[in-house]
Amino acid sequence: MARRFKVAVAATAAVALGLSGCGSPSSKSDTGKADTGKISAQQSATDPNAKGPAPEAAGVHKGGTITIYAQSTPSTFDPTDTYYTDSNEIEKLTFRTPTQYAIRNGQPVLVPDLTDLGTVSADKLTWTFKMTGAFKYEDGTDVKVDDLAYAIKRSFAHDVFPNGPAYQLGYFKDGDKYKGPYTDGDTFAGVETQGTDTLIIHLAKAFSDLPFYMTFPMFTPIPKAKDTKQDYKNHPLSTGPYMFDQYVAGTSLTLKKNPNWDPNTDPVRHAYADAWSFKWGGEIVSTQQKVLNSSGDDASALQYEEIDASLIPQLTGDKANQLIKGESPCLYVLNIDTRKITDINVRKAIAKAMPWDALSKANGNNDYTAEAASTFLPPGVPGHTKYTPFPDLTGTGAGDPAGAKALLTTAGKVGFEVSWYYDNTKPLPQQISNIRADALTKAGFKVKAIGVATADLRAKISDYSAPVNLAQGPRGWCSDWPTGTSWLPVLFETHSIADGISWGFLQDAAIDKKIEDVAALPTDEATGKWAALDQELMGQYVALPWYYTKMAVIAGSNVGGAVGDATVGMPFFPDMFLKS
Repeated sequence: MARRFKVAVAATAAVALGLSGCGSPSSKSDTGKADTGKISAQQSATDPNAKGPAPEAAGVHKGGTITIYAQSTPSTFDPTDTYYTDSNEIEKLTFRTPTQYAIRNGQPVLVPDLTDLGTVSADKLTWTFKMTGAFKYEDGTDVKVDDLAYAIKRSFAHDVFPNGPAYQLGYFKDGDKYKGPYTDGDTFAGVETQGTDTLIIHLAKAFSDLPFYMTFPMFTPIPKAKDTKQDYKNHPLSTGPYMFDQYVAGTSLTLKKNPNWDPNTDPVRHAYADAWSFKWGGEIVSTQQKVLNSSGDDASALQYEEIDASLIPQLTGDKANQLIKGESPCLYVLNIDTRKITDINVRKAIAKAMPWDALSKANGNNDYTAEAASTFLPPGVPGHTKYTPFPDLTGTGAGDPAGAKALLTTAGKVGFEVSWYYDNTKPLPQQISNIRADALTKAGFKVKAIGVATADLRAKISDYSAPVNLAQGPRGWCSDWPTGTSWLPVLFETHSIADGISWGFLQDAAIDKKIEDVAALPTDEATGKWAALDQELMGQYVALPWYYTKMAVIAGSNVGGAVGDATVGMPFFPDMFLKS
């Protein structure tokens, strides 16, 4: 999300490090044998005429339970507050949204879901969406167009749901004033309904990507009468093929079939398995090894974090077919709080000290899962340009503590304190924190690394008032959709701080204007202008690029239909089934 869609994923321990964003925010994939080639450009298309039921896959065996492992723990299943990629993908099994993505030939295609793809007015400020049929919640009650409108209004309660996407705050009419239904009631100029099937959205400024945005869980309908606010995350009402069965926050989730989901109305989703069992918190390498060995129930399992480098030599013979690979428009960085580290020379010293090679090795990065980064826009986003990197911003190298200390000395900042949160319950995050701490200590910094439990990490790094100045969230980002609009305006404008999704914590009106001027252009014109802004922001050393992700995850030998969802860099759960 941009995806923090924000939606989190990436190589090995990376998910545990707290990637945010869509879209997104967990993992990735695409079927086929191992491929260490460069990341290709993500493509998008639309099919406004797609209708249910979804095409059946060949050789499907219906039934059984699919088990999903991950070390990283989703922090919420409230659709309004969802922005990490793993939660987003899981919720594709439980929530239907106005629009959705089908995965065709490995690429995402925008198609209708609860509504059509919308029509826009001549002035580009009003969008009209028509519901495509009759739908029910898991309890058998009808989904109403008013529920769609209420869900949108609910997303403006950003004080209650601070982690969800925030495009609506800037793009929807009066979005900068309305504080949601709990504070300001149901009257909101940005959304209205007509009759029983028409949703109308009014904008403050043109937003050509709105139909893409409406694939997000925050747009899933919520009946006002059944909104339990903060408790809704414990059992949100399902509109998709599966519903909550048992949920232990931070540990496990089991899904069972939703008897009121009608496949004839759904152009994308299937319900091949009888149930899904999600298990979080297990150490990455050990669970990946279990899935690769595929003994017993683990043959019907998938581990959605990127394959650890230590397991790659085992990918021979039939096991090579257990690697699911694909595209991932994501980037990991070391985020710097420029509100607290105001001197650019201190930020440059941090960059110079970073031992990226050692960090990448500890993180398990490899040619299957990662590519060293030197820009903010990753290769999978149109507009990406590989310009000459700034010094020490290449995601590679052993680090130069002596050179970093010289910068600190010149700036009169030797002994400057740097601080961050890390997961102290898992060996890989601890190792990464220790490597960083050792390098910065040698460079002349005072280091304060604060250990927290896995289940608490995302909340800690999302607290922008916390007593730290490095590695705040989002630690990684994936495109909410494949344009620069879901990167620079989201992460680097002043509002990004209040939105809870800032890289660098910039508060620069001149930068805001430059970004907004490009964002206002038609997509084809804006594409060629994002790179210059990318380069300008990179030169301020506000976030240090580490690596772009690629998708490579391990599935059990009995798992079929596992393809990559390039919108979030995760396996596409709605197509998965068991072979026997």
